[in-house]
Amino acid sequence: MLHALAFMVLAGAAGLSQEHQHQSTSGEKLGTVHFETSCSEQARPSFDRGVALLHSFEFASAIDAFGATLKTDPSCAMADWGIALSRWGNPFAIGAKPATQLQQGRDAVNRALAIGAKTDRERAYIGAAARLYGDVDSADPLARASAYRDAMATVASAYPTDTEATIFYALSLTASEDPRDKTYASRIKAGAMLEALVAAQPDHPGLAHYIIHSYDVPALAPRALDAARRYAKIAPSAPHALHMPSHTFTRVGSWQESVDTNIASAAAAHRDRATGEELHASDYQMYAYLQTAQDAAARRLLDSLPAIAAGFNPAAIASAAPGSAGVYALAAMPARYALERGAWADAAALEPHASRFPYTEAITYFARALGAAHTGNEATVRSAIEALQQIRDRLTQANEGYWAEQVEIQRRGATAWLALMSGRTSEAVAEMRAAAEQEDNTEKSAVTPGPIAPARELLGEMLLQTKEPAQALKEFEATLKKEPNRFRAMYGAARAAELSGNKAVASKYYAELLKMCERADKPGRPELAEIRR
Repeated sequence: MLHALAFMVLAGAAGLSQEHQHQSTSGEKLGTVHFETSCSEQARPSFDRGVALLHSFEFASAIDAFGATLKTDPSCAMADWGIALSRWGNPFAIGAKPATQLQQGRDAVNRALAIGAKTDRERAYIGAAARLYGDVDSADPLARASAYRDAMATVASAYPTDTEATIFYALSLTASEDPRDKTYASRIKAGAMLEALVAAQPDHPGLAHYIIHSYDVPALAPRALDAARRYAKIAPSAPHALHMPSHTFTRVGSWQESVDTNIASAAAAHRDRATGEELHASDYQMYAYLQTAQDAAARRLLDSLPAIAAGFNPAAIASAAPGSAGVYALAAMPARYALERGAWADAAALEPHASRFPYTEAITYFARALGAAHTGNEATVRSAIEALQQIRDRLTQANEGYWAEQVEIQRRGATAWLALMSGRTSEAVAEMRAAAEQEDNTEKSAVTPGPIAPARELLGEMLLQTKEPAQALKEFEATLKKEPNRFRAMYGAARAAELSGNKAVASKYYAELLKMCERADKPGRPELAEIRR
């Protein structure tokens, strides 16, 4: 857990008087934030530190800082506002939140209301936070996030010189976006609002952080590169600030930058005992290693999981990575290690582990299905498909619509490969294409660097097997537009081009793959050895 205190508090664009500047000597760097309140002068440093931590999604430490504020000034209602937002956790974590977590957030709002804010502006902030916890027994999380967005729009409009209101409103725009909106209107609006503030507040952690989130989709990701390369320098004491740049690096296929920033993030999270964040960073790190065929490094990460998992409490609120992210990583990393390397027998032998997040169990069943389909084990494929169907139904009944759809995509992919191994080629291709189209209409969750196996990439591999290389090339190239520099898609495109007689395109992809894999193990993967020959 982070502790104080070399955190400098400065004004935003307008500046503050010298008496409002604070710096201590422990070396902690969280960026530069000032949030004006009516709280006592003595309480302001801890309050501003809490807001800085909140902007980097260091929720447990933020709660501690706001608690310290209340000890100094029990009349500071805004400290409970900060606790309420911290209790909500990562606004990009898709799915229902535990009842205990919601109750703790509602309790914080109620305490803020009981204390009573001293200004209309503060009452507006607290009222907006209350919208996150309204109708917790009926409204879904996205509906509450949308209600909070609308309330923050009102706050930002009423107080146009309050840059913190603008920043929190921009965050709410992105967090409440409909995942099926391919115009990205909310993301683009949020990004523009945030970018307009950067020149005046270049060291504000929320600006860099939320720009990355705003543009965290394939079509927009290049816009976030500047923020991604600044954020880790702005708030290096926050493990999530060290990890978050890899969201952009993954989106543009800058694998070594992703490896490097996640090594730093995992180390910082380990230092702070933020195990969920450590697992989350490790998953992104492994994904990058596997795209560059650094398989030995990926294996070392996999071997480190038992020791990390031994200290993991999925119910803890620590950092940006909720318990679900840690559980996701524990399931995803073994599946990735097998599937990305084409180790089909290993994939078929993976053992699922039950959790309160059924979609993480689906990862293992999906990997088992693909592995068994490639090794001719029809019984294992069928049992995995049945398990995926049951998980999809459980998620549907629990109103987890996003995750139910993701599992349905996996089920359809597994069903397609079962049809292929049974000789029903046209049915297999049609089902795999339907899965790819369904996946194209969704967005990935921030919990993962990418699909366990992209459906369109699987379609390309199926078309190669059915001797349709020209069609396969189209699917691999479509995959690369959405998932740049993926090893399997790039190699598949090269092979498809070669088999189609398009030697120039094949040579281009082979050369790009060799360059991307300059740090690959030697002799390493057979695909690379084949290209070198």
